[in-house]
Amino acid sequence: MRRAIFPGSFDPLTLGHYDIIQRGITLFDELIIAIGINTDKKYMFTLEERRKFIEEAFKDEPKIKVATYEGLTVDFCKKMSANFILRGLRNPGDFEFEKAIAHTNRKLSEIETVFLLTSSGKSYISSSIVRDVIRNGGDFSGLVPATVTFSGKRK
Repeated sequence: MRRAIFPGSFDPLTLGHYDIIQRGITLFDELIIAIGINTDKKYMFTLEERRKFIEEAFKDEPKIKVATYEGLTVDFCKKMSANFILRGLRNPGDFEFEKAIAHTNRKLSEIETVFLLTSSGKSYISSSIVRDVIRNGGDFSGLVPATVTFSGKRK
């Protein structure tokens, strides 16, 4: 079975993530969307909200599973018997950053990283941009799947 992990904080899930996931499921038998937990990071959305956004967006896709993890992604891959990490690339900066992580992961394990370029109409979208739009009361609906909702201001 060709199983891949698509790791991220998904704070929140964006149309860029959605694009990579939709295209990634054509390459793998199973795709585990892995929500990383970093206790040093301040999130806009709770873990439960982020998980719900993803599960609702892909509720009709049997090849997708959603899980949470802490620690190294390669350790989580081993635990889940996944041989691939799926990553999306929006721009050359992403490539340089992700390339260094992929080389490190290969040094630590036998897990391959597969890169997909985000579709051109979605390449400008990032979770940090979406959070900024939300913080400033803007319309974020064109940047995220319909399952992502925000009901009020947070600190």
